[in-house]
Amino acid sequence: MRHQFSKISVIGLGYIGLPTAATIASRGIEVVGVDVNDRAVSLINQGHVHFIEPDLDMLVRAAVTTGRLRALAKPEPAEAFIVAVPTPLTADKRPDLSYIDAAVRSIAPVLEAGNLVVLESTSPVGTTAQLAKSLAELRPDLSFPHEAGERSDIRIAYCPERILPGRMVLELVENDRIIGGLTATCAARANELYKTFVKGSCFLTDASSAELVKLTENAYRDVNIAFANELSMICDRLGVDVWRVIELSNRHPRVNILQPGPGVGGHCIAVDPWFIVDSVPEVARLIRTARDVNDGKPHQVVAKIRRHAERFKDPVIACLGLSYKANVDDLRESPAVDIVGQIVSERIGKVLAVEPHIESLPPALAGQDGLEFMDVRAALEKADIAVLLVDHNAFRSVEAAQLLNKIVIDTRGFWRDRLAVVERPN
Repeated sequence: MRHQFSKISVIGLGYIGLPTAATIASRGIEVVGVDVNDRAVSLINQGHVHFIEPDLDMLVRAAVTTGRLRALAKPEPAEAFIVAVPTPLTADKRPDLSYIDAAVRSIAPVLEAGNLVVLESTSPVGTTAQLAKSLAELRPDLSFPHEAGERSDIRIAYCPERILPGRMVLELVENDRIIGGLTATCAARANELYKTFVKGSCFLTDASSAELVKLTENAYRDVNIAFANELSMICDRLGVDVWRVIELSNRHPRVNILQPGPGVGGHCIAVDPWFIVDSVPEVARLIRTARDVNDGKPHQVVAKIRRHAERFKDPVIACLGLSYKANVDDLRESPAVDIVGQIVSERIGKVLAVEPHIESLPPALAGQDGLEFMDVRAALEKADIAVLLVDHNAFRSVEAAQLLNKIVIDTRGFWRDRLAVVERPN
């Protein structure tokens, strides 16, 4: 099969960039991945991955072995550049676009007329337009869409990722994509790129709309999770089983309440709604309230642990799970990490942390007094209080006998059907 692109560069080889690079390479296209992390670059060039994701290791190994994928520290010329770098929050909940700025500076010297630049990083509305202006300042010898319109030398578009950790390799190919161009020609050119590996439909629009679509998707989910989390706190005050309330409420044909938890984590849902709030704070009131509810949930969990810990002279607290969601090693914005950190800093008790998907404590927790990292069986043997924070499959094997004579706080409702006596997880 002949492709319209023979060489593509992916800037950023993290959770989004690496699966994207390997998937494109699997289509027979030469891919050059770029990352500032020397360890990641080295591992990838050996055919290895630097984070856990089902099937990704095989995909990367095949792409490297066939010579279709190389990793570098600096960009080199290519026909298209996909920018997939982090966009975290600052301490005061403002978008940090410094990684995008660095990516722009890195690709500017190697841009050539006819190139396509696609931003995939989740971004505030207007970021793609600003990217074009920044490139124009760095390369005055080339024309860009905001100046030359359809006749520009460089095509620029926005196409946000929509994949779920644990299903990335599949969803990169199967999911629909939203492609927003700075011009119609830019969108069409980006569409040609994504159709080389996307089986789902590609919907073309303008860049600002595409940017807001991504933020809207995650803000919608955040608001719905906030409802479930607030309901769990209401049930806790009223002494009612939130899981049963949700189960019965969802019997209504037009009700679908999500499941509560210890908070909201991950780089998307816990971060993206703040981009909307930052852009229009005076009208994004519901979205901000949902963020406040979900950000406050870990404190409610810690308060419950603190209350029960007062029953013991020297309480030992087993905290099961550190990742932000089940069955992955991704700890970004994880409420479980925040909860463990709060327990330790407040010296509520000795903490035994369990996370089957990592080999040691993350930097945010490493080296703290009163905190040990161990497997689930050893932790439960020693614990007075067992706190389930993440519903990993690995914790399904925990039996009721292992929880006897312990206070159990199940923030996921994971064990409720097997336990005779459980401290409800609200």
